[in-house]
Amino acid sequence: MPIYALGDLEPQIDPTAYVHPDAVIIGDVRVGPEASVWPGAVLRGDESHIAIGARTSIQDGSVLHCTHDLPTVVGEGCVVGHIVHLEGCTVADGALVGNGAVVLHRVVVGEGALVGSNAVVPNDVVIPPGAMALGVPAKIHEGRSHPGIIALTAEVYVARGHRYRKHLRRID
Repeated sequence: MPIYALGDLEPQIDPTAYVHPDAVIIGDVRVGPEASVWPGAVLRGDESHIAIGARTSIQDGSVLHCTHDLPTVVGEGCVVGHIVHLEGCTVADGALVGNGAVVLHRVVVGEGALVGSNAVVPNDVVIPPGAMALGVPAKIHEGRSHPGIIALTAEVYVARGHRYRKHLRRID
């Protein structure tokens, strides 16, 4: 897997995390226990840092970046869907960011909240715990998320990471 230091900035990946061989991790990126980073994902911590919490999945094709003064932080037990762009934002524990969503600078996605597929969450939005953010630009719908379902989905990806670590093999 391509994991790169950038000068003194070196990724820190917990030994129980699963990083697919086709994911790219650069610079100040911290990946927690039993987290998973899937094919085509790019985590580029070249300005400040990116932190991925325990048991969180960063799925295929997602891009996580940061700015000079805005880290990107994803909490524990989160699901970040396919082809998501996160930059300079905070995603609290147990949240889900749906496929194709864009979450930008200084956004806070609350605990157990959900950002819907293809939603765009512009700068400085706060999504309350347990709320859903849907649309372009995203509109907040309080109390509409289903944290239990998010937790089950996160567990599926923890198990999938274990399976891939044990059984994935290249055959070409």
